[in-house]
Amino acid sequence: MKILHKTLIIAGLAGAAALFDSCTKLDENLYDTLESNNFYNNKNEIISAVLRPYTHANAWATPSGQNGWWRANELTADQLAWPTKGRHGEDGGQWKRLHYHTWTNDEGGLNNAWTLMYWGVGLTNDPIQKIESKDAAAIGLTQVEKDAYVAELKLFRAFHYLKLMDLFGNIPIATEVPVGSVPRDQLPKSSTSAEVFAFIEKEIKENVEKAPALSKSMLGRMSKAGGYAMLVELYLNAEAWTGTAKWDECIAAADKLINNEAGGLNGAMALDVNITDAFKPNNDLSKEAIFSIAYEFQRANFQPSWTGDFYHFQQQHIYGGSRNGNDGVVVVPGNYTTYKDQDLRKSEWLLEGPMVRFDNGQPVIASGGNEYDGKQLVFVDNIQRNKTGSTVSNMSEGEENSGVRFNKYKLGNQVTGADGTPPNPNYNNTDWHIYRLTWIYFAKAEAIMRKNGGAANAEAVQLINDCKKRAFSAANWTTNAYTTSTLTLTELLEERGREFIFEGFRRDDLIRFDKFTTGAWWDHQPSAPTRKLFAIPQQQRALNPNLTQNPGYN
Repeated sequence: MKILHKTLIIAGLAGAAALFDSCTKLDENLYDTLESNNFYNNKNEIISAVLRPYTHANAWATPSGQNGWWRANELTADQLAWPTKGRHGEDGGQWKRLHYHTWTNDEGGLNNAWTLMYWGVGLTNDPIQKIESKDAAAIGLTQVEKDAYVAELKLFRAFHYLKLMDLFGNIPIATEVPVGSVPRDQLPKSSTSAEVFAFIEKEIKENVEKAPALSKSMLGRMSKAGGYAMLVELYLNAEAWTGTAKWDECIAAADKLINNEAGGLNGAMALDVNITDAFKPNNDLSKEAIFSIAYEFQRANFQPSWTGDFYHFQQQHIYGGSRNGNDGVVVVPGNYTTYKDQDLRKSEWLLEGPMVRFDNGQPVIASGGNEYDGKQLVFVDNIQRNKTGSTVSNMSEGEENSGVRFNKYKLGNQVTGADGTPPNPNYNNTDWHIYRLTWIYFAKAEAIMRKNGGAANAEAVQLINDCKKRAFSAANWTTNAYTTSTLTLTELLEERGREFIFEGFRRDDLIRFDKFTTGAWWDHQPSAPTRKLFAIPQQQRALNPNLTQNPGYN
């Protein structure tokens, strides 16, 4: 059973921490009659305050039905899209603008991403201030415990800033919740990407060794392992974000995790044996999970939020559960065929072809007034109006069955399967991983290759092969293993796409490989170099005149 801390706080400290609705709303908000200054007086209250930001994280850390950083990082890249399908998915053209790189400086979804992340900053700032101001013994803590809680919160705050910098580049840094209203001319000013990078790096390095090691009690929380994973991401993208490469630093941070120096959820951290282990309903047992959004449906009614973006209107029949979606995100045509047929990731992580019911093996019959009512639902690797015989394929021409679908994370089944599979006792508990060890292996391999002029050495090849070989049978592995001559940087980008599809990193990968604005893919042409960053939302600039707009926007 999961050791889950969110259940302690769902009805607890709902608002004792100050909310950071935007970088311009810095005053404390009081909920009920509980003032922040009257809180933080014992260990239980401290724990509640430390855990509160994690419940908010569900809103921004996954494809959750809200416009957080995941949609911005995936729907602007070459693997996933949200096309219009018949009468569904037009949504004011927002998904097309992401796909075409024509988003505006007043894009509601991007403003929401900004707001959600700065809200999270506020939910960490307040407890950091309050806990640091308390004498440890007076609140029932040892000094080591107090330092660990503060370190955890500072690492988690650094994560918010890392993602904000990734999306928007030049952003304001705020580490305190002021008392009272702030005059407009004293609102936070934008810091450069290099300044934000230095702040994040300093925060992580000063706190990572004080934070608790990763363990079952730290499931779903920021730990020492999460801190080192953030350093890996920071250094992997350092050249793209600041102009200065930090490949040696990336390798050193990766080694902290690969060499088991930061703990693990289930003993020593290691790659999972099977490619499905990290994505099962009991994936809290994964040995490679580093930082996750943890869910517990049975005990806390806290269920995964990513089904809305990914699932078809009748998805419940396909997997034997009770949850459907809005038929939104699909795999961009052509990506499906980049997987070899022997590659288990193709069959395990993606849905293509005729769909059958989990409970009886019979066809899933489409209904609901869409294009294929009364016919078997068949997911196809194209986006065009097949029913009318059209050959036009673009973001506006989809039908309800258009596109290969998500099947990577699995909820499990509630009903008995046609083959006698019993209901899954962990149904609807599947955690969403932000960092997993496989990603660290790939990052280290890339850093090694970048240092080596783009060429792979034996260590880089071994790191990637250790991950990839799980996707092939022993009989097929020899012909699919990489060598120092076949693992080029171009191939590494392709393999990253196959391994980390749906996981929220693709935009960063394309930027790092200089493909994001120069590349062309399905129904997408190259865009201006300034599109590597999103516009500082106009709504935020209207509230805070001290924000500096990014180049290429007005």
